[in-house]
Amino acid sequence: MLDVRGLNCPMPVLAVQREVKEKTPKSLEVLADHMTAVYNIQRFAASQGYTVKVEETADGDYRLTLSK
Repeated sequence: MLDVRGLNCPMPVLAVQREVKEKTPKSLEVLADHMTAVYNIQRFAASQGYTVKVEETADGDYRLTLSK
């Protein structure tokens, strides 16, 4: 799991980009704390062939599941 909570844009999507490029995971879970990060991560993930499921957690954060 990649926790990008507390990071200002564009750092959340850059962290996801780095993880995808270094490890090429078939799936990746990401925790984010604002919608701008969610949107940016979704766009990047789609450009890399991932589908993205977004769930809001009980504490108001977002859990993104990227899958190929």
